[in-house]
Amino acid sequence: MDWRWDFTFDVVLPKMWQAAGVTIWATVASFAFALVGGLILMLLKTNRSAWISRPATELIEFIRATPLLVQIFFLFFLLPEIGLTLPPLTTGILAIGIYNSALCAEVYRAGFQAVPKGQWEACTALNMSTYRTFRDVIIPQSLPPIVPALGNYLVAIFKETPLLSFVAVAEIMQVSKLIGAEYYRFTEAITIAGIFFLVMSLIAAFGIRLVENYVKRSILH
Repeated sequence: MDWRWDFTFDVVLPKMWQAAGVTIWATVASFAFALVGGLILMLLKTNRSAWISRPATELIEFIRATPLLVQIFFLFFLLPEIGLTLPPLTTGILAIGIYNSALCAEVYRAGFQAVPKGQWEACTALNMSTYRTFRDVIIPQSLPPIVPALGNYLVAIFKETPLLSFVAVAEIMQVSKLIGAEYYRFTEAITIAGIFFLVMSLIAAFGIRLVENYVKRSILH
């Protein structure tokens, strides 16, 4: 394999550095959207009214059953048709956020349902408000199973960002392909992109374990 270190340091790494910022921003923004969107969908799905819970359930199933790339293309080409033109990066973040909102909604639901029914009944017997019930009893007990699952989705979102290259977002995979096409050298660019995803995934996994341990210690104490 003909590996050129001068090409790596002079061309690949400087261009990759800027693209890495786009990838990280897309990951963080999409994850934040998914956390909020997932909570909203979960509350709608668990609503006592069938008029609210049934459409929310069907929407979640529709999103989960549709490939993410199809959703990215759908928003990218549909939004301008209805007069809403967004930058490709914003559209991609929106698509990834919506897709993972449906997944996070199920994580929230499973976490809350893992709390024993007796805990809910005890809060009702003590005449605790809904706010205090969730803040002091339900949320602390549901966090341990929720945090690791949400952390896994964070890593998954990070590894989904290369799909944004299909709508010309200059994230790290798109830039690596452009470098290869311009200089007719793909080895260095693709390898550096792979190393970047590996290193950042390992860092994210380590951070998730720290957060998980912190949550467990906080609840135990």
